Amino acid sequence: QVHLVETGGGLVQAGGSLRLSCAASGSIFSINAMGWYRQAPGKQRESVAVITSGGTTNYADSVKGRFTISRDNAKNTVYLQMNSLKPEDTAVYYCNVAWSPYESAYLEAWGQGTLVTVSS
Repeated sequence: QVHLVETGGGLVQAGGSLRLSCAASGSIFSINAMGWYRQAPGKQRESVAVITSGGTTNYADSVKGRFTISRDNAKNTVYLQMNSLKPEDTAVYYCNVAWSPYESAYLEAWGQGTLVTVSS
């Protein structure tokens, strides 16, 4: 089993910044891709940013140039630095981790979600 703990959400004014963290713990053999998703009220969950084990990143068009995803492999932690926040960034943000409990096994885990509210 893997346990994901997300921190860093909150209320911020438009134009402000927040940094989300997601730490994975448990019986982990390896962690592959790590990512952030978000779900706004009445909308489907969408991918925000993903980072592979090799450090390749991919962003949703709506956050390119404003958000930066990074990871600390030694700490099994992924971060999302969010700058120039807009009211439309308001959502519950979820961490997603692709991990292996042992070689050749591949699983996926989700964090509990952290609320980001951007006021105008």
